[in-house]
This record gives sequence, structure tokens and C-alpha cells, in this order.
Amino acid sequence: MDDETDEADGSTSSLSLAYVEGLYDDFMHDPGSVSADWRGYFEELNGKGGSVRPPLEAARDSRPPGARLGPSFKPVSIFGGNGAAASVRKDPALRRDTSRVTKVAALQDRVDQLIRAYRVRGHMIAQIDPLGRPRKHQPELDPEFYDLPEADMDRPFSSITIHGPEVLSLRRIIERLRNTYCRSIGVQFMHIDDLDVKNWLLERMEGTENRLELSHDQLLRILTKLTEAVMFEEFIQKKYIGAKRFSLEGGESLIPLLQLAIDKAAEQGVENIVLGMAHRGRLNVLANIIGKSPWELFREFEEDKHPDHHMRRGDVKYHLGYSATWESASGRQLNISLCFNPSHLEFVNPVVLGRVRALQDRNGDISRGNQMAILVHGDAAFAGEGIVQETLNLSQLEAYKTGGTIHVNVNNQIGFTTNPDEGRSSTYATDIAKMLQIPIFHVNGEDPEAVAQVVELAMGFRKQFKRDVVIDMYCYRRRGHNEGDEPSFTQPLMYREIGKRKSVREGYLEHLLKLGEITREQAEEIALRSRQKLEKELSLARDGNLFCQIGQGLMWQGFHGGLETYAAEVDTGFNKEQLARLLEAQTKLPDNFHPHPKIERWLKQRRAMALGEAPLDWAAAEALALASLAVEGVRVRLCGQDSERGTFSHRHAVLHDYEDGHTYTPLQHLSKDQQPVEIYNSPLSEAGVMGFEYGFSLECPQGLVLWEAQFGDFSNAAQVMIDQFVISAEDKWDYLSGLVLLLPHGYEGMGAEHSSARLERFLTLAADDNIQVVNLTTPAQYFHCLRRQALRKWRKPLIVLTPKSLLRHPLAVSSLDECAKGSFKRILPDESIERKVPISRILLCSGKIYYELLERREKLARNDIAILRIEQYYPLQDEVLAASLAPYPEGTPVLWVQEDPENMGAWRYLRVRFGEKMLGRFPLSGVYRPAAPSPATGSKSVHDLEQEHLLEQAFAGEGAANP
Repeated sequence: MDDETDEADGSTSSLSLAYVEGLYDDFMHDPGSVSADWRGYFEELNGKGGSVRPPLEAARDSRPPGARLGPSFKPVSIFGGNGAAASVRKDPALRRDTSRVTKVAALQDRVDQLIRAYRVRGHMIAQIDPLGRPRKHQPELDPEFYDLPEADMDRPFSSITIHGPEVLSLRRIIERLRNTYCRSIGVQFMHIDDLDVKNWLLERMEGTENRLELSHDQLLRILTKLTEAVMFEEFIQKKYIGAKRFSLEGGESLIPLLQLAIDKAAEQGVENIVLGMAHRGRLNVLANIIGKSPWELFREFEEDKHPDHHMRRGDVKYHLGYSATWESASGRQLNISLCFNPSHLEFVNPVVLGRVRALQDRNGDISRGNQMAILVHGDAAFAGEGIVQETLNLSQLEAYKTGGTIHVNVNNQIGFTTNPDEGRSSTYATDIAKMLQIPIFHVNGEDPEAVAQVVELAMGFRKQFKRDVVIDMYCYRRRGHNEGDEPSFTQPLMYREIGKRKSVREGYLEHLLKLGEITREQAEEIALRSRQKLEKELSLARDGNLFCQIGQGLMWQGFHGGLETYAAEVDTGFNKEQLARLLEAQTKLPDNFHPHPKIERWLKQRRAMALGEAPLDWAAAEALALASLAVEGVRVRLCGQDSERGTFSHRHAVLHDYEDGHTYTPLQHLSKDQQPVEIYNSPLSEAGVMGFEYGFSLECPQGLVLWEAQFGDFSNAAQVMIDQFVISAEDKWDYLSGLVLLLPHGYEGMGAEHSSARLERFLTLAADDNIQVVNLTTPAQYFHCLRRQALRKWRKPLIVLTPKSLLRHPLAVSSLDECAKGSFKRILPDESIERKVPISRILLCSGKIYYELLERREKLARNDIAILRIEQYYPLQDEVLAASLAPYPEGTPVLWVQEDPENMGAWRYLRVRFGEKMLGRFPLSGVYRPAAPSPATGSKSVHDLEQEHLLEQAFAGEGAANP
């Protein structure tokens, strides 16, 4: 490179830096060995008579104001474009040292590459498997890969990119890197884009070499929790031989891990923790973390032996939840709840997050820091279940933020009998978490102090950045999938190794004995106290005079479940003048807001409705229901795909400025003392979001919580949430929920996936008044239904089959008077027909088909046919139906008319319920599409032909008819 090129470049590059560092090293040993120019510069740099300041420190000082030295910081020049650096180009003597400059710079560059390799790939050789199985060699972590031979191991290099000393030998650099990234902790964090986040992690990991200094008391607390975990499993194994419990043996470090996390949370000011986990280790966590008395657990084992002692339905013991108060090591208290969980493993995840968000909203925790979630996963499920990705995706979305979740993956290194290479395509079970900008800590579960370090890092990271963190704790299952399983059938080599291993507690005790932190006698005393406590608790369980307490806590006092016959009705009307004001208030926008031109027309129509000049449509009635509840003190939360505008462009609850795009939500500006009305667009997710809203409803009994499907059919993707939580939680876990599912439904020729909300499934699942299922035909009915749901103290999930074409149907309208003075009607009678002729037939229907039947009757002038609407399918009380049919003579044929195929909709439910005669008085038959595998045709013309055929059959002849 010639002088002109050098001058044009105007910088000295990393080659110059390495060269100057070499000169500086020579100067420090012998000032006379460098030229006068350099000697003068270094003397000036160190200060006359002052302490020595290395060039790199000066480089820091020369940074621009506000600049930050990151982990990959390499000063291009510490001299600037002129000054002493220019002498490198002009001094012939210095130019003769070009080969030395090049060599030193190349060496430093290779060292920097090695440092980065350890950060990126050090986890690949970390000793995280307690079984010690060999890991694949990573040549990128060998010095030889970068042409750094043994001769260079003691050469000093710049270590400014590593937090700590700025110059270290290569040997020490590698030692620090291996200690940080390749011992019992392996870390994946280089996928994070934010430099501040990476720096935060680097400083805390490399600055400590990923080892936490623990006090004597902390070491003893870890040993104590390990002892309690081991003693608990051994005790049950002896007392209830062969009983299924999904033991934690092999993964007992989960107990001190959770204890450390909760202690740290208490120090950070966390007030509530909601914990979710599947069944492995659940009983141990209930007893040793959550605080459920062991006698309660033992009583459940006793019931298995003597089921006549306590007859109940409920759920298996390792699915149940519990709540208690936790006292940390520092004496601080917080509330902790373990969420109930079905065998569907990871599906509890969004439920937990929904509960946490509701706690935050209820407690005014705007910072999202004082209530938190801990989710305990299994490795096979974390990699295999799509609900994990759906839940992770909620992490940073405004509608679902909870300030960061601590994810603990109890890595059994097996899924029932399936090896990792059969169960995932990724290196780690936790690789899906790399979709977030968060660290993933892989840790050896048999090194409790390494576990303590990652807990410290994880809790600090969550507090600092309000993001999720993943702790992937490697362990094993000592007894297989459950206590009746023989794991060596399928993993003989793995279980041969497991059989040779001592417990985690014993291994850690030996470590503490070597350190002199405890004596064998003290350790045995801890174990003895644990065994004695368990024996005492077993005696209490067998005494038979104590009863387990279940329920949702003080917040749910005054609310109840059970049969609807015990539910008091409420007045759902509302002052007409106030309704008008509330509707008009939603048409008033700030002066600086510019609505879309079409929204201007829409607002004008709304004003006409408020003034009584036009009837209410469906969206207006909904807006009035939400508004009236908000001003009465009821919190409202509605989430779903495109819910802000409405899938069918009908709601427009959140308006967007036509000029700059900012939003305005009129429902949030009704009065100064109203409750929040939150309406959010959800991600394209059904199971995750429905689970979140279900969880929110568990902690918000006084609110109205709604989840809306884009089309009713899409709730299919959340069927696990429906079956395992919404439908059965009261029966299994004695937990109530008032969640509302809004499921657009109606056959309009839009195809198989845009027609049916699968009413038949809900009716099949309905029993013991566990849910409410409605299909409404007027806006006023919708208004009263929503208000009834919020105001009644009887709490059950509500499934609403909402309309599509009826949203703008000229007959599907209501008046303000109907909302103000009316009430919800389970069955709507036929009040329009003039009974001048005897009624020959009763058409019983629900939803959209009513208006088509009404139009056809008018066209045919069939005043001999009555049309009744079932608005509430379930619970459907016989006395209500009897009262609706009372005006008609016994023996009048009743035709159930539905758009759905014969094997779908409500027909089979009604047929099984009433048989061939409804209430034993009215012959019952049906009109429906033929049975089919899918709900609807994909052809609009075929749909129209089918619909015409239905109407013809409904009015054909004088008696009942089937197509």
C-alpha cells in the first residue's frame, strides 16, 4: 500500500492498533527501544510523573460523548487521522516494521474470532448432561483452527472485548471463555440483535465466569430443598408402592431452582406468581414449593385405595392446582398459585399468562413487574407442541405483555419412550425460543450452584428488560414416564447409566462436605426432620377428620356455579336517555382526529340511532352493552382476530386517523369514572389467545371477558382449550369462568370453513349446566345477553353464535326501548302472526334461518304456520319451552328447521332430548341438509339450491316433512 492510499484512507485500521500495542509493550520494557516520536507520545499519554495509562484506556477516553464500548469494540485508531499515526506512514524506519505489524494484527484478529466462536458455539461442548454422554467435537473452539499454536498460548493479547482485564495471555483468555460457556452452563444469546442486551449478559457472565458466589446460608437452603425433594419421593415410593405420581427423581434440582427464583422475585417486589406445569414433579412442587400440606396429598392417595371415603368427580391428583402464601428467605411474602393442568401438557401456558395479565390490570401494575409467571415445561413437549410457539409469540404484544415469563424446561432427554432424534429436528428442545430476543440457558441439573447462577441471571434479565427467559435444565427420569413404566425396554443403555447414579442430593452433599460447609451429621439431621414431618402428615391424612379446601379464593366470593335453577335473574335493562347519551358519545371524536370518509357516514348513522331516528343494528347494540357495563363498574376486555374493526367491517370500535394513522377508541372516553374497555386485535392464533383470555377470566370475575373468532369454524384450532378448560374446569377443578366466546355462524354460501361454529360439538359437551349456548336473532337480545352475563352472579362460560349477514339485515334491528325496558328471552314467540286460522304447523328454528322462513311465509301467505325461535339452546328448561308452546293445541306438528347437515347443528341433540314427541305433546321432525362430512358446500350456486330446498320442505304440505 503506497503513501497516497494510506493518506486517502484517513485511518490506521486494526493493523495500526496491533502495531502500536506492540510498540507500547516494547516501550514499557525499554523506553529506548522505540523511536523518539513514539517515546514522546507514550510519555505524554502516561502523563508527566503520573501513573501509566495504557493506549486502550486512552482510546476509551477519546470516544465521542455518549459512545459506548461494546463487547466487539475495536478502536480503529487511538490517534486520529493525523498526529502520531501519520508517522507510521512517513517514518521509513517504522515502515520497515510492516511485517511485524501484520503478524501481530493477524494474531489478534484470530484471537477475536476465537472469542466470538466461544460465545456463539461454546454451549455445544458445555457439560450440561448429568449422564456425561460425549458431545460432538467443535473444531471452531480449538486454537489450532485459527492457527494459534501452543507457542502463542502465553503471549499477551488484547482482551478488551471480554469483560475484565484488558490484556490477558491466550491461555487465560481460553480458560475464562471455557469457564463461562463450557462448564455446567451453556448459553445461547448471540442471536439477540440488541447490543445493550448482549452487553448486559456479557458483563454478568464473563465478569463472573458464570459462577455465583453463594453464602453458607444459601448453600444450606439449597441442600435443604434438595433433601425435601428426595425425601418426599422416597416416602411416597415406600408408602404407596406402585402408585402413579410422575416422580421428580432425577430432576430434584427443580425444587431449589424454583425456591431461588421465588426468593429473588420477592426481593424484586413481586407480589403474585402464577406457576404452570405438567404432571412430572407436580406433587413435589405442590408440597415443597407451593405449600400444599402433604396430608392433603396423602389423603388423595388414600382415596385411590378407598374411593368410598370421599366420592367426587374432580381430577387426578397430579393435575390439581393450589394457592398459598410464600415467605422468602429474607422474610418477604408473596402469593403463589399453581394452575390446574390437564394431560395436554403445554396448553396451560397461555392460561397462566392470562391470569398474570389480569392480576396486573387489577392491581394497577402498569410496569408489568409485580406479578409474574413461571412456566415449567418438558423437553419433548416444548419442541413438539405448537401451543408453545403461540404462547411465546404473545410475549411482546401490547395486548398480552406480562413483563416476561421465566420458562424452565425440565429436560428429561426423552419423551415417554421417544429419543430426541425421533422427537425434534432441532439441536435443542428449546430452539423455538430463539424466535424471541432472549437468552437460553442450558444447565446441568446435577450442579445446583450452576442452577443458582442461571436463576440469578434469568431473574435479573426479566427485571431489566421485561422479557422472557428460558432455563433448560438437563436431568433425567429415574423411574421412567411413570411408576408403572419400564424404561429400559426402549432405552436400555441410558437407564443402565441412570441406575449407577446417586441422587442429586447425595452428590451435592459430597460437594459441600469437601468444602467444609456442613458435616454429615448436620445433613442427616435435615433428612431426619423431613422424614418425621412426612410421617406426621401421613397420620393426619389417615385420621379422616380433615378436609381439603378447594376454590378460587376471596375474589370469587359472591359468585357461584352449579345448576342454573339456583341462579337468580337480574334486571338487564338500562335508562333509555343514558343509553342514547352513551351511543352519541361514541360518535364524538377529538378535534384533531380525521376519520375515514366512510366512517363519517357510519358515525352519522350512529347519531341517528342515538336520536331514535333509526333502529339499532347489531354493532350498535353491542357497543351499548359494553358502554353501559363500563359506566356501571364492569371491566370489559375483547380480543380476537380483527376485532377492533370487526371481521365484517361492522364494529369500528378502534378508529384510525385517515391522515396519520393514530387511533382513538370512543368506548374508552365515556365518563371519568368508567371501567376500562379494552379491545385488541389478536395475533393469528386461536388456541393461544383463547387460552390467554380464559386465564384472564379466572382472575377477573367482576369483568366481561370476550374472545372472538374470525369465523366460528376457526375455534376448531382451540378445541383443546374448549374441551379441557372452558367446558370442564368446574367439574374437574371447581374453577368458574365467565369467558364469552363470540363465534360467527351462518350458512351464506361461503364454504365449509366459513359457515358453522360447530354448534353440535358444544351441545354434545353440555352437561350439568356447565356452559351457556345461545344463537340470537335481534340486537336487543344480544344487548341483554351480554349484560346478563356480566351482572348475574352465576358464572358460566357463554358461547354466542354471532351473525354475519344479519349484521346489516334490515329486519335484524331493535329499538332503544327494547334495550332499555326489555330483558333476555330464551325463546322468542311468534307475535307477528294473526291467528284467524288454526295453526297447522310450528317451525322451530334459531339464528339467520328465521328471517328466511319469515320472508317465505309472507310470500306464501301461510298464516297457518307459526315460527318460534330458540335463542338459548343450553340450558334449555322444559318449563320455558312448554310455556312457549302452550298457545298451540297438543298434537300440532313441530318441525325443527336448521341450515346445518342432519349430523350437525342442533337436530340430533333435540332428537335425543325429546324423542319423537316434544314434551310428550307435539310430534317432532326435522328439516335439514343431508348428513355430510363437512359443514357446507364450496359452491354458492349449490348452496342456494340447498337453501331453497330447505324452505320448500319447511312449508310443504300440511304435515311434517323431511327432505
